[in-house]
Amino acid sequence: MAKKSRKPGSRKTPGARPGKTIGGATKGPESTALAAAERIASALEAIAAAMSSAAAKPDNGRTLASADAFIWHPDGRLAPVPRVSRVDLDLLRGIDRLRDILIENTERFAKGLPANNALLWGARGMGKSSLVKAAHASVNAAVNGQLKLIEIHREDIESLPGLMEQLRLSEFRFIVFCDDLSFDGNDASYKSLKAVLEGGIEGRPDNVILYATSNRRHLLARDMIENERSTAINPGEAVEEKVSLSDRFGLWLGFHRCSQDEYLAMVRGYCAHFGIKLDDTKLEREALEWSTTRGSRSGRVAWQFTQELAGRLGVRLAR
Repeated sequence: MAKKSRKPGSRKTPGARPGKTIGGATKGPESTALAAAERIASALEAIAAAMSSAAAKPDNGRTLASADAFIWHPDGRLAPVPRVSRVDLDLLRGIDRLRDILIENTERFAKGLPANNALLWGARGMGKSSLVKAAHASVNAAVNGQLKLIEIHREDIESLPGLMEQLRLSEFRFIVFCDDLSFDGNDASYKSLKAVLEGGIEGRPDNVILYATSNRRHLLARDMIENERSTAINPGEAVEEKVSLSDRFGLWLGFHRCSQDEYLAMVRGYCAHFGIKLDDTKLEREALEWSTTRGSRSGRVAWQFTQELAGRLGVRLAR
């Protein structure tokens, strides 16, 4: 039988594998691998997007019932604070008028009555943050734990609108507290705070009040204010937006350096509260020597001296 002859050019090369043809062009192994890699990458992106959208948001509604105080994190979490670092309201000396004003404002808010956002400004160590925490504890005890304290750190102010959104529909009432609040000249994060205080469409929720402490009355360093005034075309308008931020706080409470008598009264108050016994003349002399080495007289310095004295005398400070 005669063998069939092959057509010229039809001989197969040993070991060769045919490629796919598209429009007469052969698609080689490299192109096939690239297409497969692209499909895998696309599938991975789709999976990542699905996982992101399906991720459960923090259940802060349940969390809020677990404690009286929380720390806000910009990722949306409220971290419970089991034990707040604070002093009793009765131990805050030399600020009686300020204490009474803030307590009254907080009580009105806790009862659902109109109340003002508060800015506590002034000298360091005079009890600004201590008063906020003590006022919350005192009023919260009277309303059966319905008043929550939430601290937001200065660097997280831009996330404040997100916090407001979470608190708006809650059954609780909230003091949102920012300690040591101030802004530098080029810092634009103050706009988030300003919008919440007054300017936004939604504004501040009815169940939220803001308390802030600062060493600056206008929350902006004086040299920053003067610099903007000197370089602006319209000096009056150049800093108005930033300076007016403090005006959004309806209640201003100024804390000033204490006198020697007020400082000694703080020391004696601490010693009486914790049962520290020392001859009054010696106590006064040591307390004044301590304040001299610290270069100031304040509630913080009085507390630090009390800690030193208690440790030396072997007295435990159960707060």
